[in-house]
Amino acid sequence: MTRRFALLDIATAIVVAVLTAGAVWIAFKGPTGPLPMHFDLSGHPDRWGDRRELALMLGFLAVVLGVTAGGLGYYARAAPNPTRRRGLQLAQLLTLLVIGAVAPFATSQILSAADGPATGIITSLSWPMALIGFVSLATGALLGRVPPNVAVGVRTPWSLKSRLAWDRSNRLAGRLMFWLGLASLIAAPVAPQPLGLWIAVGGLLLAALAAVVESWRVWRTDPDRQPF
Repeated sequence: MTRRFALLDIATAIVVAVLTAGAVWIAFKGPTGPLPMHFDLSGHPDRWGDRRELALMLGFLAVVLGVTAGGLGYYARAAPNPTRRRGLQLAQLLTLLVIGAVAPFATSQILSAADGPATGIITSLSWPMALIGFVSLATGALLGRVPPNVAVGVRTPWSLKSRLAWDRSNRLAGRLMFWLGLASLIAAPVAPQPLGLWIAVGGLLLAALAAVVESWRVWRTDPDRQPF
């Protein structure tokens, strides 16, 4: 387990360094024209910024990754038993996969659409849908095995007061996200857009709502729950 933990730490440091270097490069060498900083569900930009804003966004994601994944690695090293250590390492891996996939993809979409307000559009929403599918698939595969922690999981007031509610709500969220992610990946190349992207996002929101309700339901019937 020590080697696996070390590899995760090294991978986290590498991704943080790459994101930081990208932020610095964009701040000084990026496009000087307007950059689309937010897109609607049809792929059209609805807010514009400049390279400094994009650099700040990428740098912020690097900081979030370093603090979150690094903190999970720290707690994993200090964990009193192997089971909790493995769970925290899974949470670290999950954080690394999600931010490591989302940050470069979002940056590439912004830079590729940097042709001015008239033409800055994501030409195909299949790629965002596929990214959502990948992130959901990876999250779902790991989420059910993550123990209570400060950063990752279905963190509701009820799941934090009941270990049973934590386990069941995270397992439910993991299963739903896995199958939704798999369906999104398979459907992305052929789904009509923007309908496919809407369905993928809506499915994730419904999965999150179901997990929240499950955490409350299990907490209410758990004899070992902690009171508020």
